[in-house]
Amino acid sequence: MKFIIIGLGNFGSSLAQKLTNSGHEVIGVDSKMSKVELLKEKITHTICLDSTDVNAVKHLPLEDTDIVMVCIGEDEGASILTTALMKQLNVKRLISRAVSPLHQTILEAMQVDEIVHPEEETAERWAKKLNIMGVVDSFELTGEYNIIEAKVPKHFIGKTLEEIGVRRNYNVIVLTTIKMSEEKNLIGIVRKVSKVQEVASGKTLLDANDILVLYGRINDIKHFLKEA
Repeated sequence: MKFIIIGLGNFGSSLAQKLTNSGHEVIGVDSKMSKVELLKEKITHTICLDSTDVNAVKHLPLEDTDIVMVCIGEDEGASILTTALMKQLNVKRLISRAVSPLHQTILEAMQVDEIVHPEEETAERWAKKLNIMGVVDSFELTGEYNIIEAKVPKHFIGKTLEEIGVRRNYNVIVLTTIKMSEEKNLIGIVRKVSKVQEVASGKTLLDANDILVLYGRINDIKHFLKEA
């Protein structure tokens, strides 16, 4: 996959390197040449430009990029303007960083569905989310075992866990499911909220908007999601 990471601070630079090491093409963008120079030998490409300048941004290969991540943290204004510009240019998938509750509210008002909170989420977790199709979040227990939140694959919608045979066929355990719904925040912006269900059993029926909480070896989980 091809990524553009805008903002090469601690979080952005770490994520860019992890995605590059996973075999993806990564373009790192920052307005400070010093940050660009530090990464030029560590990721696929680096570019120094002002991401709030529409004429400069138009030179980026946005149409050929799968995911654009706005990781700017020092300047909320620049982050918001850059995010607005990416929305205006209709990038395929946009993920933006929020550094305060107000910042998040503004991003939600701009209908940015995927928001990063680096103070709570590590680059390692986001690298897994972006590397494995359908993954919502991940928690590494050891180097081998993980707890992964993932969207229900289309092939399994309307089936029970017993019918799918997740443990039997894939050596993966479904711990529980999470139901997604929508509610309005204080200023009337609709946002998604989650509600964890009871411990999963063979009779657990999977709906289209459910999130699965999976436990197992990362390769087995990858196999399960890929096979599905």
